[in-house]
Amino acid sequence: MTIREQTEEIEKKIFHPKACFSSHSKGRLKPEKEGEIRTCFQRDRDRIIHCKAFRRLKHKTQVFLAPKGDHYRTRLTHVLEVSQIARTISRAFRLNEDLTEAIALGHDLGHTPFGHAGEEILREIHPEGFDHYKQSLRVVDFLEKGGKGLNLTYEVRNGIVKHSKGKGLIIPETKEDKADTLEGQVVRVSDIIAYVNHDLDDALRAGVIKKTDIPRKIIKIFGDTHAGRIDTMVKDFIFQSMKTDLEDLRMSDDILSATYILRDFLFESVYESNKIIKEFKKAKKVLRELYAYYLEHTEEVFVDIPKEEKLTKHRIVCDFIAGMTDRFALMTYERLFLPQQWAVL
Repeated sequence: MTIREQTEEIEKKIFHPKACFSSHSKGRLKPEKEGEIRTCFQRDRDRIIHCKAFRRLKHKTQVFLAPKGDHYRTRLTHVLEVSQIARTISRAFRLNEDLTEAIALGHDLGHTPFGHAGEEILREIHPEGFDHYKQSLRVVDFLEKGGKGLNLTYEVRNGIVKHSKGKGLIIPETKEDKADTLEGQVVRVSDIIAYVNHDLDDALRAGVIKKTDIPRKIIKIFGDTHAGRIDTMVKDFIFQSMKTDLEDLRMSDDILSATYILRDFLFESVYESNKIIKEFKKAKKVLRELYAYYLEHTEEVFVDIPKEEKLTKHRIVCDFIAGMTDRFALMTYERLFLPQQWAVL
């Protein structure tokens, strides 16, 4: 018996009956021989960590564009915080922690430079529209490894594409909107627990809001510390869901209501504030002009962006722009559109 097979047997003994067992995976788009050491979900996690799109997350905006401060979140620190929260919940539920981690680390691989400003502009100018969760799936299915993709399991891919909620329901009511696995559903909730708390923390640090601006109900229910807010949300989600034996993943009415209030407050006071919108308009201008330029000069798109004959120019350029980091987009814009100083000979 291989180490992988031993791990799979251990899963059957300790996991919750509703967990996703590694040995029960629906498999990959292209069948592969199983490894001797790692389960299929462990291999998926490692493929994500080692891919280029994951490394680029360190220079992609969470909320604040190209922040100079060392303590502001980026997309990379965001997915790490989501992963930590999701793993804590999955372990409490006795779910597959490896599957949970893989989904959490891969859920934002398709996010654009400049955060949601980038997503909005690509949705506007790309003929097929744009959603970062669909692009994340495209990254792992096609864009990585020169068009070969990472060939991840069905369960990880499903969790990635079902994680996003925008201003929609935190916990979906219909089966169609939920991930097929409880692990994927845990990541969706962990995503919002992570971002409403760290975005609030960053907004306070940036001076966009003050502590006195935070709604009183938020302080009353969650407390006035970053750690306390996360702890309250996570414990409530765990204990409320365990009451149903994981038949229904849920939060209590008070906690869920307060979470919606906190999210709405962030949209009104941070994401859609004049300070943020002003910078986002600049970012949109940068990406709009870069998109137009590369549409006319598609041959200049980086060689590692697949350019198959069946792909339109719009699709190639969209993939290229979406994959840029904030600083690469700004550097490229400066090189293409701003006068360059002559070197002194």
